[in-house]
Amino acid sequence: MPTVTFNKDVFEKLVGKKLPLNQLKDRISMLGTDLEGIEGNEITVEIFPDRPDMLSEQGFARAFSSFIGVNTGLAGFDVKKSGTHVKVEKTLKIWPHVVTAIVKGLKFDDEKVREMIQLQEKLGVTLCRDRKKGGIGIYPLDKVSPPVIFTTEKPEKIRFRPLEFPRELTGRQILSQHPTGRKYADIMADQDEFPIFVDSKGIIMSMPPIINSHDVGKITSDTRDVFIEATGPHLNTLLVALNIIVTSMADMGGKIFSLDIIRGKEKMTTPDLSPSTMKLSLEYANNRLGLELKQNEIKKLLEKMGYSYSKGEVLVPAYRADVIHPCDLVEDLAIAYGYENFKEEIPSVSTIGSEEPFTVFRRKVSGILVGLGLIELNTYHLTDRESQCSRMQADMDMVELSNALTAEYSSLRTWMIPSILKVMADNKHNEYPQKIFDIGTIFKKSIGTETGIEENERLAVGITSENADFTGIKQILDYLIRMLDLEYEIQPVEHPSFIPGRVGRVTVNKKKVAYIGEISPQVLSAWDLQMPVSCFELNLTDLFNAV
Repeated sequence: MPTVTFNKDVFEKLVGKKLPLNQLKDRISMLGTDLEGIEGNEITVEIFPDRPDMLSEQGFARAFSSFIGVNTGLAGFDVKKSGTHVKVEKTLKIWPHVVTAIVKGLKFDDEKVREMIQLQEKLGVTLCRDRKKGGIGIYPLDKVSPPVIFTTEKPEKIRFRPLEFPRELTGRQILSQHPTGRKYADIMADQDEFPIFVDSKGIIMSMPPIINSHDVGKITSDTRDVFIEATGPHLNTLLVALNIIVTSMADMGGKIFSLDIIRGKEKMTTPDLSPSTMKLSLEYANNRLGLELKQNEIKKLLEKMGYSYSKGEVLVPAYRADVIHPCDLVEDLAIAYGYENFKEEIPSVSTIGSEEPFTVFRRKVSGILVGLGLIELNTYHLTDRESQCSRMQADMDMVELSNALTAEYSSLRTWMIPSILKVMADNKHNEYPQKIFDIGTIFKKSIGTETGIEENERLAVGITSENADFTGIKQILDYLIRMLDLEYEIQPVEHPSFIPGRVGRVTVNKKKVAYIGEISPQVLSAWDLQMPVSCFELNLTDLFNAV
C-alpha cells in the first residue's frame, strides 16, 4: 500500500477546520486509512489501494472535510470547453487510449509542484499498476502549441531531450540510458513503433508512458496553466486517473477545461466529471449492517462520505474508482456510522470452532502432490474467453463480467487447465521438466442456484518436458487416488483440447470426476509452447463427496 506525506498546514487549510492533535489522529484513522504518524508539519498516511483519490492533499482533505462534517455532500466541479482538441493519428496495439484535460489559473509554488509530482507518481504506481495500465503526463501549457497529436513513430526517428537529462536521445536510447527509461523499458521494448505526443509545430512533447521532454514537459513554480494527458491500454483506468488529477488541481484553485479527442470519425470529450448513479435499497443496507437506519439517516451518513442521496439513488463522484457495487456504498455507510459505534453481541447459538472438513481434504491432496515433487500454483479466478475457449479449441458458456475493466480479466474461469498452461507459457525460459498443480474455484452458469452460478473446487495437474505423455500424468493420478483410498476407471472419450486417442474420462464410484490426457499440438501452438504437455483436471468437490 502506498505511503504519502502531506503538508499539515496545507491539509488543514483545505479541510477548513483545525482539530486538536489527538482528535485529528483519531478521525484520520477512522476514515479508513492507516495513519503512520504526525511529526511536526508532516502527516504520513498509508492509503489503501481502493482509494487513489486520497493520494493527494486535496483529495484526502476533501474526503476528510466531508467526514468530519465541514463540507458534506457531493463536491461539484465546473468543466468548461477549451475550444481545442487532440488528434489521434495512430495507436499501438498495447497502448491505444488517450484522455486529456487543461487546467488554468494555477498558482504553483515549490510545495504545490511537490504535491503534484507525488500524486502523479503514486497514481502511476497504484491505479496504473506501475504504468502497465497507463501513464500520466503534465506539461506547462504555454510551451505547447495546440492542437496536440497522439501518434507513433519508429524509435530510431524519435529524438528529444528527456526530462532531467543533459542531451537529446533517440527512443531506443531513452530505454537504455535514461534512469526512468530503464525502469519502464519492458513496457515498450518489443514494439516496432513507440507512442509520442507532438504539438502543432512538430515538437515532441513526450514518449508515453516513459518520459516527458525536458524542454516542453517540465512543471516549475512559474507554471500557471497545464495540459494533462493519460495514455494506456485501459480506458476506464485513464478516465479515473485524469479525474483525480484535475479535481485535485481544481481544489488548488485551478479551472478545468475539456478537450475533444478525435480518432477518425470517433470523438470523445474529457474530462467528464458527471457523477454516476447507483441504487441503494434501505433494506439491503440495514441487513448488511445489522442496523435500523432510516432514509434521512442514510442520507446524512452518505453525505459524510462525499455522496449525494435521494429516494434510494446515490450519486457517486467521478473520481471514486472503488464504487462498483452497492456493497461498496454499505462499507462507506459503516465508516460514516463509525465502527466504534457498532454494539458487540454474543451469538445466541453456542458453537465449537473447527476446521472445515473440505479444507482438511484439500490440504491432504496438496500434500500428496507436493510429496511427488510438484510445485503448487495459485492462479486468478478471472480470465478471458480467448484463454478459456479459443486457445483451447473449445466452446464453453462462460460467466462474463458486466463491468470488466480490462479484456484480459473479463470472465470467470470455467476450467483450470488453461490457467496452468498460461503459467507454462510464462515460464518457457525455466528448466524442464516442469511439474505443477493448482487447486482453485471454477464457475458455471446454473439455474438451480440463488445467484445463477455454480462454484466447484477443481484440481489441475500438468507436466511438460520432452517426454511428457499419458503414462506420466496417469502415474500421478494413480498415486493420488490410491492415497485417498479410492478406485477409479478411465474410459476413452473425445475432447477438442486433447490428442484423439490420448484422452480419457475418469470415473470414481460411477461419477465422472476428471479428464486426463495429452494436450493437442493445436492448443500447444496457441499457447506458444514447444514442449509436450499432459494434464488432468479433477473435480475435488465431487471427489470429496466420494471419499
